[in-house]
Amino acid sequence: MTADSLATPLAVATLGGGCFWCLDAVYRELRGVHAVVSGYMGGTLRNPSYELVCAGVTGHAEVVQITFDPAIISFRDLLDVFFVIHDPTTLNRQGYDEGTQYRSVIFTHDDSQQETAQAVIAELDAQRLWTNPIVTEITPIEHFWPAEAYHQDYFTNNPTAGYCMGVVAPKVAKARKVFWEKLSTAGG
Repeated sequence: MTADSLATPLAVATLGGGCFWCLDAVYRELRGVHAVVSGYMGGTLRNPSYELVCAGVTGHAEVVQITFDPAIISFRDLLDVFFVIHDPTTLNRQGYDEGTQYRSVIFTHDDSQQETAQAVIAELDAQRLWTNPIVTEITPIEHFWPAEAYHQDYFTNNPTAGYCMGVVAPKVAKARKVFWEKLSTAGG
């Protein structure tokens, strides 16, 4: 056996919490995250385009698919970040972004993710951190459609774009402050 064959297999999480540019930018900075791909899930059209998803006619949510090493960062850790960087109490809306494509959703890849997501939401609801209840959907994984190339790592490639400066950058700053020990630059 080689060291590689003993390594923990990578896992995948798929989350939607508003515009995928925000989630993409935050998750790329976390230690244990190997890849983040922006895309679409949960709709009816095969291979949807950004324009159709944004028009709200396909039923897809903007999501990120995160490939991670569960020996370094757990699915629970990813959800802890998720619930800090978006508002899980607004139905089909994040800030000024409105429509089902911006819904709060966790697409689960197995029963363990389903159970973890349900437990986290129950804990957060019990803590009453928000005035309104959490409306995040928990749904079994569906077909993932990667977004167009220009959406991938959008914040890094467009840091001075208005949306990036006004919406993405504050979410990245908040995540860095709250989860500094989980950042890939935090010494691990």
